[in-house]
Amino acid sequence: MSTGVQLGPNVQTISFRKPTNQAASSPSTKPKNRHGGLLQDQLRRAQRAPWCPTWSSALRILLLIRVAGAMYNGIQDCDEVYNFWEPLHYLWKGYGFQTWETSPEYSIRSWAYILLHYLPVQLSAMFLGPEKRPAFFAVRIFLAIVSSLCEVTFYRAVVEHINYRVGRYVFFMLLANAGMWIASTSFLPSSFAMYANTLGFAHAMERPSNSNMRRTLFATLCFATGAIVGWPFSLAVAIPFVLEELFLTGADKVTSETRTSWLTTRWQRMVTCGAIAALLFVPVVAIDTLFYNKLSVVPWNIVKYNVFPDVQRGPELYGTEPVHFYLANLLLNFNVLVPFALAALPALLVTYRFDHKRLGERYLFVNQTSPYVLLAVRLAPVYLWVATMTAQKHKEERFMYPIYPLICFNAAVTIYLVRGWLEAAFIAATNSPYRASRSSLFSQFTLSVVVTSSVLSLARTMAHWKYYHAPLSVTYALEAAEVPRLLNATGHVSLPPQLDPAARHGGQEHPEAESDSEEQPRIDLSLVEPFNLRLCVGKEWHRFPGHFIVPDGVRVDWVKSAFDGMLPGHFSETPRKGGLLVRQQGTRVVPNDLNDLNKEARAFYVHVDSCDYLLDLDFPQHPQEGPHEPRYIVDEQTWARVACQPFLDAAHSPLLTRTLWFPGALWQQQNSYGEFCLLRHRANVAKKEREHTVHRA
Repeated sequence: MSTGVQLGPNVQTISFRKPTNQAASSPSTKPKNRHGGLLQDQLRRAQRAPWCPTWSSALRILLLIRVAGAMYNGIQDCDEVYNFWEPLHYLWKGYGFQTWETSPEYSIRSWAYILLHYLPVQLSAMFLGPEKRPAFFAVRIFLAIVSSLCEVTFYRAVVEHINYRVGRYVFFMLLANAGMWIASTSFLPSSFAMYANTLGFAHAMERPSNSNMRRTLFATLCFATGAIVGWPFSLAVAIPFVLEELFLTGADKVTSETRTSWLTTRWQRMVTCGAIAALLFVPVVAIDTLFYNKLSVVPWNIVKYNVFPDVQRGPELYGTEPVHFYLANLLLNFNVLVPFALAALPALLVTYRFDHKRLGERYLFVNQTSPYVLLAVRLAPVYLWVATMTAQKHKEERFMYPIYPLICFNAAVTIYLVRGWLEAAFIAATNSPYRASRSSLFSQFTLSVVVTSSVLSLARTMAHWKYYHAPLSVTYALEAAEVPRLLNATGHVSLPPQLDPAARHGGQEHPEAESDSEEQPRIDLSLVEPFNLRLCVGKEWHRFPGHFIVPDGVRVDWVKSAFDGMLPGHFSETPRKGGLLVRQQGTRVVPNDLNDLNKEARAFYVHVDSCDYLLDLDFPQHPQEGPHEPRYIVDEQTWARVACQPFLDAAHSPLLTRTLWFPGALWQQQNSYGEFCLLRHRANVAKKEREHTVHRA
């Protein structure tokens, strides 16, 4: 290009050329194709996608809910207390309840799994002090974090490999679901299996390919971890994944000539990954063998007991339930999502017939596995698990935990497919894809389902809190109100008058002493140990929340009730300050009175007259009194109320109002309530107060 300036013959010029090294320049980032999943949107493909939180944003949101669940959720299953919280408490403090499952004679509970939760207990003791209640919540918060990480990884896998709309539905279903509120922070192997399965399916969402070893290895490791460390039966959920790996081509294009070599590669890879995953047995068996003092393969012991029991033994000794038990239970926790989840495979068949482009053009998958088959494999585990568990006579709510996130996934897929039917019907009726793309009908449908499910789940969650949380709160009143009162009355500590329960009521004993822990000063609870206090539990043994809620120095024992089955005994106590090596001395002891026949051991009972405190439940409107279950609460000459809270009388409350909680007196008045109370034996405690009173100058 001429500039109009004449340069002399001896003038030098400098010329520049464009860079030839393209790698040095910053490459332009290609936006990720949000339509690359199995399910394909047919409308609004070019428009901005609706909001899908990123991995980090979703984690922060979900953590708020899960940590709240850790703090406010009750304990739904007595097995959680006696088979896991109590052994963990024993590892820390050297005493606690022991069931026959943790006896070396039977060894069907894994100490390796329990040890995974020992670190948060130690961290709590290190940073928050020796009190046990903070350690209890430290374990729960640890579980909340683990669950959140697995759930968010699963949600993002659905967004990237299935469909971003389906991922949105899954996220909000996980966020507001009553079942996940309970299962995510439960100290149970079935919850651990849920974490592992959720993470495993996050990897299994990818299409199988001979070039994708990562998918096979990571998914196999996750499923194996859930089965070996947690619950061996959870491995059944992985059966569709294994069949997919072995027989479905996925993203590979396989002709008849190359199929044999392809199969050989796939099988070799699956066997290799399975062998690597099986190495998890080594540390698990080693730890359990160390604690039981004999070779213990706990996963096999669990399978043997439940699948191949002796004539007089087996899980049916602990109750059987009707065929519809799991359906009713899932409806309580997942409400309107249950029919959507169970309709996922039929809905996929309808889509294949009437909306076949939803999973891509068929001609694109020559010599490849149809995306319909791949999606069906991902939907199958829910059906397989529900059918397998329903076939068993012994049923419990926690047995469904391993598939809770998958139920949300199945329901989300069905909702998306139904939305596709509505779009196809709208276009057929109006002959206008443009009008369909502008209509809000479809988003209103999906929003109504998700919001309805969320509201019902919130009502169910509130029902758990309002109706059944009393055992945790009332038991904690022993530490928060009664022990400080006792130490103050005997002169071991001096509480200010405004914090002394007796002083606040004119020196008179108040029927319901306050138990607000925030008002209480920090005192040394170990001062109560010389009192040798005994807390007794009778018919409410299955609602006892565990020693983590009972202060040190208080022994917990059973009093006889109408129940005539096997109750837990006490671990062989070891020194309080001992470490794990010292605790092994107790875990290796074979108790004399524990059995696997669910036969009563009368040696575990103490007489009620020897109890200083008692946990009991009474229904004044419908009293049930028997020879072994007197109404202790009404015997005011013997027992004084320390703390009482309402507890739902489910047997005499309407189905709807006992299932859900909504504000308003009209709703609550339909229910019948009892009182769950911590009672003080007047004479026994008064005697110990006199014996241990400190006389100060």
